[in-house]
Amino acid sequence: MKLGTSSPLRHLSPEEWAQNQVSLGCRAVVFPVQSDADMSVIKAYKEAADKHGLTIAEVGIWRNMLAADEDDRRANVDYAVAQLRLADIIGARCAVNVAGALGARWDGGYRENFSAEAFGKTVAVIQEVIDRADVKNTYFTIEPMPWMIPSSPSEYIRLIEAVDRERFGVHLDVINMVNCPERYFFGEKFIDECIDTLGGRIRSCHIKDVHLRGEYTFQLAECAPGMGEFPLRYYAERINALDGDMPMILEHLDTDEEYIRYFGYLRSELEGLYQI
Repeated sequence: MKLGTSSPLRHLSPEEWAQNQVSLGCRAVVFPVQSDADMSVIKAYKEAADKHGLTIAEVGIWRNMLAADEDDRRANVDYAVAQLRLADIIGARCAVNVAGALGARWDGGYRENFSAEAFGKTVAVIQEVIDRADVKNTYFTIEPMPWMIPSSPSEYIRLIEAVDRERFGVHLDVINMVNCPERYFFGEKFIDECIDTLGGRIRSCHIKDVHLRGEYTFQLAECAPGMGEFPLRYYAERINALDGDMPMILEHLDTDEEYIRYFGYLRSELEGLYQI
């Protein structure tokens, strides 16, 4: 397993970027340059990653491919195609997006997100992105979410079967799918379900934590590793057994200082599991 963070950390050059990641203890990275950058810049970051033995885990997309406004939707799909092509050029393990939402907030929770219409549109847009990008060295993936497709391992399999494209893989964020008491209180069982169901299709993973608030009704809050109750070491053990080269990316912190602090916690907590 290769630990990394979603933060590029403060840097002034591709070489400094790569050195900072290695100094922190990262073996995997999220590519910090977008597809509209000059090719010389893209090449410089790719070469820096290769020089320092860093696996490029992901190219992020993070746009609503189901946006109601047609101009916005088309621009978002075009961007997804461009980012997937970038992932192919640099040999990233995947490009990752969320399916999208049928509402005002791009990643928001709406009843309509689970409609037959949403599922059909999601299948069609994933097929379009993969077919237009025509990649050979990477995979397009969808990050699971608590309130949009896919919100469970079985729903992810249903999506894979419907999309029916060789270059459609899995991005695993188990914590994003912890959206009920069963998955929260029996985290190990849910981790097993995810790994056993999605297995070799997984291209990259996210790691963070989740905390049950004391207020009514049932309220879960995403939090930094160690600030919640999720069985992170068991999660890492299952991933490492599946693929010793699998990236596991720490995300959703606010500052470089927080990334440094909580990455250090993960290194301690997961000692013996990750590549050095």
